Amino acid sequence: MATPGMSWRTRAFVVTALLAAGVFVRLGFWQVGRLNERRAANAQLFERRHLEAAPLAEVAAQPDSARFRAVALSGRYDYDQQFIWTTRTRSGAPGVVFLTPMIPDSGGPAVLVHRGWAYAADGMHVNDTLWREGAHDRVEGFVEVFVEGTGPVQVPSIPRGIRRLARDSLQAMLPYPIAPVVVVQQVGAGIQTQVAHPHRLERPTLDEGPHRGYALQWFAFAGITILGTIAVVIRDRQQRRA
Repeated sequence: MATPGMSWRTRAFVVTALLAAGVFVRLGFWQVGRLNERRAANAQLFERRHLEAAPLAEVAAQPDSARFRAVALSGRYDYDQQFIWTTRTRSGAPGVVFLTPMIPDSGGPAVLVHRGWAYAADGMHVNDTLWREGAHDRVEGFVEVFVEGTGPVQVPSIPRGIRRLARDSLQAMLPYPIAPVVVVQQVGAGIQTQVAHPHRLERPTLDEGPHRGYALQWFAFAGITILGTIAVVIRDRQQRRA
């Protein structure tokens, strides 16, 4: 499109616009790649979540491929070592999540059990003794994984309060070893008691995320840029002929 008949300003605009369109196209294909990765990961998670419940020791032996796998275990809760995961929301309401170590009946390292969510007006302070469910329980749920990250994990103003699931940091706060995975207790799981139990976390839905929309957006930007560039070139030529 850059011909000798165009002004230098139009040429500069065309070059800049085409470079921008190239970037937009590249970003579009990047989002397509992310969408394909998300679909592949979802296919693996979908397959895992439909497998029969496995013993925790079997699942924990391969933590990298354990997420969403159904598990069942029984043991004794250690409420004295319970963590309070602060600033967790549910349907827009502030609250906390209880992460309680369970000492398995079958032996082996303790397991952090995600027992569920409870309302807290400030997302931090809660009377955790109101949410205890008995010393011994049988848990049926699914596996979640610890996260990587930097920065402080503990919340100084909250006894046993934490900001995220960082295994190394949580391990340092416990007097015994813990398994490399977290077990999320589900709705209706466990021994039913007379006390209220935290709201259980159901398995997250497996969606494709925003990648398809982002890809279409970037391709649309590229198309608009190219069409706009053509319009500018045509107008420049018409003006130079006049």
